[in-house]
Amino acid sequence: MSSLQEKPQRSLKHGLTSRQVSMISIAGIIGAGLFIGSSNAIAKAGPAILISYMITGLLVLLVMRMLGEMAIADPNSGSFSTYAGRAIGPWAGFTIGWLYWWFWVLIIPVEAIAGADILHAWYPDVPSWAFAFLIMIVLSCSNLISVKNFGKFEYWFALVKVVAIIGFLVVCLMGVSGVWPLAQTSGVENLWSNGGFMPNGFGAVLAGVLVTIFSFFGAEIVTIAADETANPKDKIRRATNLVVYRIAIFYVFSIFFIVALVPWNDPRLLQVGSFQRALEILNVPGAKFLIDVVVLVAVTSCMNSGLYTASRMLYSLGARGEAHPLTKRISGSGVPTVAVLLSTLAGFVGCFVNFAFPGKVFGFLLSTTGAIALLVYLVIAVSQLRMRAIVEREGTELAFKMWLFPWLTWLVIVVISLVLGYMLFSPDYRYETLMTATVTALILGIAFYRKRARIEHQPQAMTEQG
Repeated sequence: MSSLQEKPQRSLKHGLTSRQVSMISIAGIIGAGLFIGSSNAIAKAGPAILISYMITGLLVLLVMRMLGEMAIADPNSGSFSTYAGRAIGPWAGFTIGWLYWWFWVLIIPVEAIAGADILHAWYPDVPSWAFAFLIMIVLSCSNLISVKNFGKFEYWFALVKVVAIIGFLVVCLMGVSGVWPLAQTSGVENLWSNGGFMPNGFGAVLAGVLVTIFSFFGAEIVTIAADETANPKDKIRRATNLVVYRIAIFYVFSIFFIVALVPWNDPRLLQVGSFQRALEILNVPGAKFLIDVVVLVAVTSCMNSGLYTASRMLYSLGARGEAHPLTKRISGSGVPTVAVLLSTLAGFVGCFVNFAFPGKVFGFLLSTTGAIALLVYLVIAVSQLRMRAIVEREGTELAFKMWLFPWLTWLVIVVISLVLGYMLFSPDYRYETLMTATVTALILGIAFYRKRARIEHQPQAMTEQG
């Protein structure tokens, strides 16, 4: 026997508390897309954007239910990438895992730059790039120390966003009901007084779905984070069951009050964002500063979650042999250090490219993420469809099931396929869709090349052993 023994492989630690996972599940769907991006959706569809948000919310609810079924049966930091590898094939897990990592490492610099612009407006003597790099350094260090730090940061970030939205809803309710004394308007006449409830037709409502669906992307993070907490199955079940309430409260109610108070064709809507414009109409003192603070917290939270999620997905790929073995290295505190460093480095490169070549290279790279969210949702649906068939053949009883299987699963697959087809043929979305397809094809090509190389290597290895 050799005196040298191989060190046992460390694993991720249960460093997240129950309340942190609960807040992470809430924070996953509250980002800058709600506070700022919703203005573009409202301007496109008018008050009928409410229907767009309801359609999108229902789609995300069904996807999360399917993901919850698989995640409760097998909690895993690779989440849907791992399930796709098992249900569809290793090539599918490899491709969707790397696409997901690619998405988040490009979103990290986007959020850092957005936060830096706000800080630069407050402190103009400090260049924006300095703030961007400072934000990234602080959050990457917190992620490197331990998962507890990520949980603490994200808990307070989420709490600020939740309190801000609840406060916004209370003030808007008072404004609509005529109780808020400073309001310029009251009531809900704006829902139909500017060309009707659906001024641009039902086609604009469907187009609004394409704008809003990316605001919801991030809800799936809870199935990744739950693997680093005690009793992950209970956390996933609770978070999945609460998705519908979070969507209703934070999105549908917020947008309802905005379109009730703000004319959908108000020119300032696109200039300052939907939440700030609603507060301006209510004459809330310091509306811009309040929204800037909340948006700063939102983008920092999104970047923090993005760094965490990207690193865990890269770690999972490494653990499955689909990334360099170094990416599965875990520190004594239970952090996949190399995966965090590589994801941070990719974010730094994105920031550098954006500031060195403004409006050029980074915009080109960002366009490749245009349809990744829909591809992830599609893979989740197909994986659940095939995993259920495997489970039923084995006679295993599931503790958490998708509703009306397989009909709702097939409905989601058909709807997402139609949306992707529409994006491909629509002049407004064709470029981003083709860019995503190009990156997907490239990663898919690498997956099949690896499979072929492995098959060719096996006979040679067997010959040498013989």
